[in-house]
Amino acid sequence: MRLALYTGLILAGGFTCLTPALAADPTGDWRVADGVANIRVAQCNGSMWGAVSWEKQPGGRDENNPDASKKTRPTLGMATLIDMKKKPGADQWEGQVYNAKDGQLYSATITPAGADQLEIKGCVMGFLCGGETWTRVGPPIPSSTANAMAKGAPKSTGAAPKAQGTMGAAAAPAPVAGAPKSAATPAKPGQKAAADPIGDICLLPEIAGFAH
Repeated sequence: MRLALYTGLILAGGFTCLTPALAADPTGDWRVADGVANIRVAQCNGSMWGAVSWEKQPGGRDENNPDASKKTRPTLGMATLIDMKKKPGADQWEGQVYNAKDGQLYSATITPAGADQLEIKGCVMGFLCGGETWTRVGPPIPSSTANAMAKGAPKSTGAAPKAQGTMGAAAAPAPVAGAPKSAATPAKPGQKAAADPIGDICLLPEIAGFAH
């Protein structure tokens, strides 16, 4: 089942044109190991979060969730990396990963491996650890306006937070040769560009509501 493939317990990715200075930045869009989905990672309210931003087979549902009220929720936009905090003195974040295969949360870490890889490891009760490798398909994401809500961040003085798709070219996923097209497809001459269905993941109710 494709839902089982969205959140493995180790992940990694690639984007070779990034500079070494960005090697430790886990934000951006990442293609999961088997190519069935992209996970968008961004810093929200002082923590790293990840959510499904693209599906190879649209229309997925979180049908393995033990909460009956969530079994019909769309997997597109669903949070997979949850409230991950940076470990002092290390380019590593730890928190929880949601595994759609069984609808359970597991302790997990994410660790950038160069500019083009992200390693995610998850464990059950400190053992039975596993994981997979994701490939970068979008550049690092600038800090969201929504992060003004984070403790210690400057208060917003402008308009309401913009979705990621309107934050500039740096926020949009970049294509990788030979990889499946992302949900936001470039427009043909005379046509409007397709809207990014997810945008700024910090504004997704599941993520925005967690910190408030």
